[in-house]
Amino acid sequence: MPRYVLAVEYDGAPFHGWQRQADHPSVQGTIEAALARLEKGTHNIAAAGRTDKGVHGLRQVAHVDLARDWTPFRLSEALNYHIKPHPVAIVDCAIVPDTFHARFSALERRYLFRILPRRAPLTLTKGRVWQVKQKLDLAAMQEGASHLLGQHDFTTFRSTICQSLSPIKTLDKLDIFEVETEYGLEIRLDVRARSFLHNQVRSFVGTLERVGSGSLKPADVKAALEARDRAACGPVSPPHGLYLASVTYETSPFA
Repeated sequence: MPRYVLAVEYDGAPFHGWQRQADHPSVQGTIEAALARLEKGTHNIAAAGRTDKGVHGLRQVAHVDLARDWTPFRLSEALNYHIKPHPVAIVDCAIVPDTFHARFSALERRYLFRILPRRAPLTLTKGRVWQVKQKLDLAAMQEGASHLLGQHDFTTFRSTICQSLSPIKTLDKLDIFEVETEYGLEIRLDVRARSFLHNQVRSFVGTLERVGSGSLKPADVKAALEARDRAACGPVSPPHGLYLASVTYETSPFA
């Protein structure tokens, strides 16, 4: 039974997250329904990460075992045909050994968060970025972010419903930079780690936005981290500015 790996792009707005749900639309359920059109029966795809309701995917990675031998091109074309009109696309596909696992073989996950500080209402970027009305101090935000790097107990930045066995994670990178766009000067956060706690990235962003606005000082991020108390976290940012950007493996399955 061959195993196929899929690179998946999706707009998270109409879905209640990646994970299949009985009563709500999901990205996983959408792809599995398309697979059932190709091969009858129940399909269960495994993904590198379970994004929440409203979170987007630039290059989510998932794998699936199928009975039939498909060329990767034909499989991706067939899936994209049956996925329509849902905002999900298979942007790459490859055959991998059965030892490959989209989740457990991953070495690093990269998330991108987009913030657009502007007063005017959003039109073309609505639902794609987090709009804030005031300018943000990037230097202060980056100073605050520096306290989060490395291995820590991230209880403060962990959802109360997080199912991870331990709050201890290692944050490899949290870079904040500006990008000039047609819609204004956009702030982006590049966040990387092997794995994340539930709502960890959005909790980081919400706290750092408060630092950028002047409501908190950079040192307050360190104090919040050391408190190991969810109440010390700033407001959690909305999901629509967050993207699962890429997943890294020892060898790229798409090479």
